[in-house]
Amino acid sequence: MRVTVIIPPAPIVTWEEADQQLHLDAGEEQRPHIERLIKAATQHIDGPDGWLGRALGPQTLEARMCGFCDIIRLPYRPVIDIVSVHYLDGQGQPQLVAADSYELFGHDLGSAWGKSWPTPGAYRGYAETVRIQYRAGYPADPEAEPLEPDVPEPIKQAILLMVGDMYRFTETASDMNIAPTSIPMSTTVENLLSPFRVYA
Repeated sequence: MRVTVIIPPAPIVTWEEADQQLHLDAGEEQRPHIERLIKAATQHIDGPDGWLGRALGPQTLEARMCGFCDIIRLPYRPVIDIVSVHYLDGQGQPQLVAADSYELFGHDLGSAWGKSWPTPGAYRGYAETVRIQYRAGYPADPEAEPLEPDVPEPIKQAILLMVGDMYRFTETASDMNIAPTSIPMSTTVENLLSPFRVYA
């Protein structure tokens, strides 16, 4: 299963929160730099490429797979809802699966009672014949639109600590080139994040 981000999440930590909590004394001219640090720290742990293996801010993901199975376990929980389920027919054209044909149980997607999954066509050149779009992350209110993030406080604190570390130790994180794979994580940050990490 391959998962990509269709609609990325809104920031879950703001410039004002970072400036106030970490006492950065950063003037407004520092705001773009701090926001880049926040983005880098968040991307390091969030979503399909993140260290945590879960979604943080509400985002739309697309899972692609070779075919349907009885129960499809969607990664990067918590799963909020299903946006759509498509499959490719024998001509390679996407076909929408009716919403009443499936049910979501936590982060498991299965066919509804008395229903069954359709059979995708064997169209040459298309290995990922099933495409499931879903929303995942921590929303303040899953019924409200747009979805506002309500990320657990330990995760937010870990992001703020990473931002503070990168801000204070500029040799670790260059202002011009911040790679999510090289974000420093202290023991405190790992301790805050570890209870939320998904290993499988």
